[in-house]
Amino acid sequence: MRTFRTLAVLAASALLLTGCAQAERGPDKDGVVRLRFQSLAWQKESVAINKQLVKEWNAAHPKVRIDYVQGSWDSVHDQLLTSFEGGEAPDIIHDASDDLADFSYGGHLADLTKLLPARLKADIPQRSWDTTTFDGKVYGVPFLQEPRVLMANEKLLKASGVRVPTPEQPWSWSEFRQVAKRLTADMGRGRYGVAWPLKEPVSAALNLGLSAGGELFGRGADGKVKIRFTDADAVVPGTVRAQVNTDGSASAATLGMGGSDTLPGFFGGKYAMVPLGFSYRQQIAQQAPEGFSWKVLPAPAGRDGLAQGVSPQTLSVAEDSPFKKQAVEFIDFFLAPDNMTRLAKGDWMLPTGEKALKDPSLRTPEDGWATGAALAAHLRSAPAQSVRGYPEWKDKVATPAYQEFYSGAIDEAQLRQRLERDGNLVLARYQR
Repeated sequence: MRTFRTLAVLAASALLLTGCAQAERGPDKDGVVRLRFQSLAWQKESVAINKQLVKEWNAAHPKVRIDYVQGSWDSVHDQLLTSFEGGEAPDIIHDASDDLADFSYGGHLADLTKLLPARLKADIPQRSWDTTTFDGKVYGVPFLQEPRVLMANEKLLKASGVRVPTPEQPWSWSEFRQVAKRLTADMGRGRYGVAWPLKEPVSAALNLGLSAGGELFGRGADGKVKIRFTDADAVVPGTVRAQVNTDGSASAATLGMGGSDTLPGFFGGKYAMVPLGFSYRQQIAQQAPEGFSWKVLPAPAGRDGLAQGVSPQTLSVAEDSPFKKQAVEFIDFFLAPDNMTRLAKGDWMLPTGEKALKDPSLRTPEDGWATGAALAAHLRSAPAQSVRGYPEWKDKVATPAYQEFYSGAIDEAQLRQRLERDGNLVLARYQR
């Protein structure tokens, strides 16, 4: 996706003649303000809820009309880059918090600090606002978040007799390693206690690493970020490597897979556990064969407990939009507690809003909702949230380094050297 960026900028230059169009927009001849809302909802249920909320707004606000625009997670960064450069960005932008830093520093997103209503500011906890705050200014409203959890085959867990973890008494990382070994031994040849789908290995290592006290990125007194790979940062990748190469309790074949790719093996009893994002519960509930019993377990805990990094879904406003006040009013409506609950259920994710999170439908044991709700208080801003140059570091340095480490091609010292030496060279270019 990033390789398209250069072409996107070149294409945007052809649109510069229309660049002033956004700023010159005003109400139409009937006095109606029209705002474009680009949504990235993609699941059928989620799209339906997004469109229904737009319909409800338009019915109640005839002078401020929202036009729904369908976007895609696969291309949103480059599509937004093109639209910003060409002056054609949507007024209201659905994205993820880890995609906002470069856009905010580039002046493309509006500072919402003084525009946000008190109700919305109070309902979403500060730990969530931290994910969209850069240099003390708020550039997005975080509204849906997704912890990583362990999807487990309940039948295999019971047969093994291992202790089943809860949010109150989770496994430690060392206990998790021992449990995976025991499950593997009980399951027999060609079967594994755990499958790690690590096609995108970086966010898993960083976000789960917070539980062990890992931070990786540190900001000095001069405000500049440097990478330092500590023993705490090594806990999660070290566990994965040991399970694959030492214990034989994790399948090497899944390291290059996406989460969905592991589900057939999970359903077939080849893998007893799979670490996945919370929203994968929907696929499991819909695709699991009849009689398949599964359970949602909290990810292992380290010295900092169940702490885990997340990059919530966000709603932002384009800096060029002449209707910022109306855009924020729509966001406030869209994220009212009842509506945020509807959005969370549609995406099978957790709401950031504390009132929405208290909804009984999000705290039922069915499909693991209660486990997810119990994890919400432990979710924190992902370590790389405000790091400029993170996408390039992730793609060019960290992803191949972690992949080689997990495969056994390099050791921990070489992983540390690659992440720090090569990584800091990348970040330095963005912090001159």
